[in-house]
Amino acid sequence: QVQLVESGGGLVQPGGSLRLSCAASGFASGQTFSMYWINWYRQAPGKERELVATITSPFDLTTYADSVKGRFVISRDNAKDTAYLQMNSLKPDDTALYWCNAVTGRLSYYGQGTQVTVSS
Repeated sequence: QVQLVESGGGLVQPGGSLRLSCAASGFASGQTFSMYWINWYRQAPGKERELVATITSPFDLTTYADSVKGRFVISRDNAKDTAYLQMNSLKPDDTALYWCNAVTGRLSYYGQGTQVTVSS
């Protein structure tokens, strides 16, 4: 069973930056982190879940929600079994619980999430 652990959330002022990490472990024999697409989602109270960013496997192609395009960057370090979400120029509307999702074939795993609060 793959486990995903997010970290890096916290309280930041508008205009600030945070980098979220998603560390993966528990891969079955023959599977590696590099086989998984990684998605970052977020959900704020009273709002629907939003797919924020995706990085594919292979080729590391990236896609972003319009709401974060140009401000957020998703990346991965397969040697460390970790994905990242660099968040710049943060706005109060970015306040949400953020979590990562690892997908390959029919397998899909979710972490517990990390809270991001953007407030002055």
